Amino acid sequence: MRRLLNCVYTAAGILAAVFMIGVLVCITLAIVVRQISMHIPGLDAYAGYCMAAAGFLALAYTFKKGEHIRVTLLLSSLQPRARIRLDAFALAIGTIIAANLAWFSCKLVLDSHAYNDISTGEDATALWIPQLSMAIGSVIFFIALLDETICRLWGQPERNTQESTLHE
Repeated sequence: MRRLLNCVYTAAGILAAVFMIGVLVCITLAIVVRQISMHIPGLDAYAGYCMAAAGFLALAYTFKKGEHIRVTLLLSSLQPRARIRLDAFALAIGTIIAANLAWFSCKLVLDSHAYNDISTGEDATALWIPQLSMAIGSVIFFIALLDETICRLWGQPERNTQESTLHE
């Protein structure tokens, strides 16, 4: 199971990188076509869709790699037992918030599909398509948080993050 979850997190991270390249391509193409007095409708919107997809799909990967910003001033001042309890509590709260985000992101996709919502820009894209990356990224992030919370509750220590290695 661990290997499967790590593959899912890595695949989401790779997909996020592909969408970042998509942002680069869209913006570069928009600059080039403006210089030659052409217009491709929706390039700005597609750059935005790619940026949102990259952000949401990268959540789980960066979290599991210990790259999210954490304020550890309070944690580092506590005794080991209290540190574990506070960390597990914070992870549990984060998991609840991520569950809500995942639920409502999936609901948004389903509603957009049911009502045939389209973007108001020139591209007239069916909105459920770009919203799908937000829903998928949110669900994977929820799974990553739940995974980490369960690991912490079972007594597994926190991964060695960049921040903790700086203080050693």
